[in-house]
This record gives sequence, C-alpha cells and structure tokens, in this order.
Amino acid sequence: MENCIFCALAEKRLKPWLVLESDNCLAFLDSNPVAPYHTLVIPKAHFDNMLDVPVPVLQDVTELIHQVCQLYTQKLGIDSYQIFNNSGPHSAQTVNHLHFHILPRFEGDAIKFYATRMPELVKQYPEMLDKLK
Repeated sequence: MENCIFCALAEKRLKPWLVLESDNCLAFLDSNPVAPYHTLVIPKAHFDNMLDVPVPVLQDVTELIHQVCQLYTQKLGIDSYQIFNNSGPHSAQTVNHLHFHILPRFEGDAIKFYATRMPELVKQYPEMLDKLK
C-alpha cells in the first residue's frame, strides 16, 4: 500500500532499524519507543489488522516474535516481555498495518499498562457466552 509507512519499511523504501527478518515478516525497533528494545513485528504484506490477516501469515508473525524474544533473552538477558496488538479504530491502533509490539520489561520500570478492572462483568459471563453460540 503506497501511503502505509510499514509497507514502505517492508519494501525498504524507508530504512527500518532492523532486528530480524524472515521471508514474510520484519522485526524492527519502534521509532517512538516506550522502553529499550521496544520492537515492532509486521508482515511484509499489507493487512489492516487481526480481522483481515490470514492464519498462515499470523503464524509467521508469531514465529518471528518468538525469535526476537529468544534473541533478546540470549544476547541481552531480558527475561520479561509484554507482547500486544491494537486492532481497529477503538483500540488505539495508529498505523493501519497489522503489527505487534514486543515490549521488554525490566524490574522497577515506569511503564504502567494496568487497565481498570471490572469484576462486575463476571456476572454477565453466561449471557456473554450465550451470544457466541
């Protein structure tokens, strides 16, 4: 996709801070990092988000996520990660190209990703699950 920054990185029209690359995916350092080694993993082909990505592509992405975590653990001794994806307009997705964040976590870091808990929802679980049938 011509105006997609991640497509430009995948096609090497822009130079990524490349960590690892596979046939179908890239892992590169985030240009707006939250922590040291904050990494994004994308498929080279354009998919907007989790709703339109084929399972084999998603498997390639998760395989590269695993390889990046293994690399960081072996080379840097990092032993904790948050791995997340924002998909869709209500999720804080800012680039409409499927991507996952690998956020290394360190003891005492200042990053806070704790959502407000809603224990009252547990009472609604039977009704919620019925809607999935």
